[in-house]
Amino acid sequence: MYIIFLAISFFASVIGAICGIGGGVIIKPVLDATGVMGVSSISFLSGCTVLSMSLISVFRNRKNVGESAVDFKTATPMAIGAAIGGVAGKEIFQYAYVLLPDENKVGAIQAAVLVLITAGTLIYVLRSATIRTRHVRNAAACAIIGLLLGLISAFLGIGGGPINLVVLAYFFSMETKMAAACSLYIIMFSQLTSFASTLIGGKVPEFEVLILVLMVFGGVAGGMAGGKINKKISSEHVNKLFIGLMIVIILINIYNVIKFLG
Repeated sequence: MYIIFLAISFFASVIGAICGIGGGVIIKPVLDATGVMGVSSISFLSGCTVLSMSLISVFRNRKNVGESAVDFKTATPMAIGAAIGGVAGKEIFQYAYVLLPDENKVGAIQAAVLVLITAGTLIYVLRSATIRTRHVRNAAACAIIGLLLGLISAFLGIGGGPINLVVLAYFFSMETKMAAACSLYIIMFSQLTSFASTLIGGKVPEFEVLILVLMVFGGVAGGMAGGKINKKISSEHVNKLFIGLMIVIILINIYNVIKFLG
């Protein structure tokens, strides 16, 4: 069983680092589909894995690519907003967990929201050539956008997910690779505060420590491998991988909605 957690976290983090989606959007629904543990435990472990992967990816990007990889004037206000949103999203998750004691219902809500977000993302990507993008530069607007992204990602336990790339492409006219680098930078902040909020609030769910170690190791190794691959492939190939991934994620989450409600 342990090899499953390691393999999923590694391969999800490889793809997450290449596309800039954090890996959690793969880890969370795949583990939900296997039913190996409860929804809250999977959300926490997914968040920890994404945090480790994003930390490695961000610092490797700064070392190997330099400051130009991330537009810090735009990304930093977003990251601050995402940090606040990460706390808010985790609180909303805990409230939903109290309101709906049956964690399968919480899982169904998370899966349904992921279907909607992923489907919307896929439609945007397929129609992106006909969509006129924006050039938001106002720091307050950037922070508000970041807050919403952090809230959604923390509630769903996915880190950042595909919605980050669409928001960065639409509101800031970023090309794929720069959007991926900025997305990981934002994910790092939102997951740090979400993780801290869970620890401080004493709401860490039950899980085996070995599983956490394996998943974090997989996240770090996957982030390093994915970062290397990202530098060697074109934005066109990243887009194709992203589109294929969105279709798979939609199908898995539809299955999860049916499973949790059934």
